[in-house]
Amino acid sequence: MNTGSDRETNESANESAKGPADSRTGDSGAEHEAPHVSKAPAFVKARRGLHLSWQVGVFVVGLAVIGAGIAMLVLPGPGWVAIFAGLAIWATEFAWAHLALRWTKRKVSEAAQKALDPKVRRRNIILTSVGLAIAGVLIGFYLWKYGMVLPWNIKDQ
Repeated sequence: MNTGSDRETNESANESAKGPADSRTGDSGAEHEAPHVSKAPAFVKARRGLHLSWQVGVFVVGLAVIGAGIAMLVLPGPGWVAIFAGLAIWATEFAWAHLALRWTKRKVSEAAQKALDPKVRRRNIILTSVGLAIAGVLIGFYLWKYGMVLPWNIKDQ
């Protein structure tokens, strides 16, 4: 199984493939990251079987953290934080997880910037206010109709 994470950086091959500066986009090459390299210790990477065992261990630990995060989405706890932590654990070994984590970080920062836009903030405040007003009316109607009686204790309707 080749995950692409056990390749060492091969800068001469990368530079010959795209050149020192990408002339099509005008990039200076500073924005391009080096290819993903396994974060395993050198003695682990030196032995194929040990490195494969290391990757299986990292996968299992990341899967356990993500599984706990999914459980925490419905149970008390920081579910999304645990899911992203599991993805970060996977990203130490697997190139696909590194790309997914980088994409997620970019999307989260874009959403944060969008949320700071005054028009979007104004819309969100208005929608929240309307939702709270509707909830207040519904709670007021319930209290007017039934008083402080819980729904499962209502005898006559």
